[in-house]
Amino acid sequence: MRTLYLCRHAKSSWADPGQSDHERPLNDRGLRDAPAMARHFKERGEQPQLIVSSDANRAQATARFFAKELALPQGQFTLEPRLYHASVKGIADVVAALPDGAERVMLFGHNPGFSTAVDHFCGENVGELPTCGMVRIDFVAGSWKEVGHDLGTLVWFEYPKRVLGLE
Repeated sequence: MRTLYLCRHAKSSWADPGQSDHERPLNDRGLRDAPAMARHFKERGEQPQLIVSSDANRAQATARFFAKELALPQGQFTLEPRLYHASVKGIADVVAALPDGAERVMLFGHNPGFSTAVDHFCGENVGELPTCGMVRIDFVAGSWKEVGHDLGTLVWFEYPKRVLGLE
């Protein structure tokens, strides 16, 4: 069994028009939502063995809130530049290369790739994954290399407006 969590970065700031997309930080809403979603995830009692994040500032910042809340050891947190604006194929390539010793892995990245990846892996169209939205997808697989198109089951889908009672 393999469990893949996909989490889109929290809301980012566009306040500095001269700042590169890669360097954009979280805005106030992102700084509210990321720790709240990390706490919610911890309360679910689900502990990933590895967190892999896009190296973009906003994705890293979101992932670090989760790593801190989950008390994840530093060696179980890694940056993956290929997740920055990755296509579905790029995300699938990252997943196939995950270490088989980690059966529960959480990826942090960007749309549109992450939303499309949910549909790719489990055939569930969740629409646009909201900022700091996350899903759990389970696979009956002995290796990450066996994970692929329509082989997963969407277990849950959460996002800040639902978790924080704002809808």
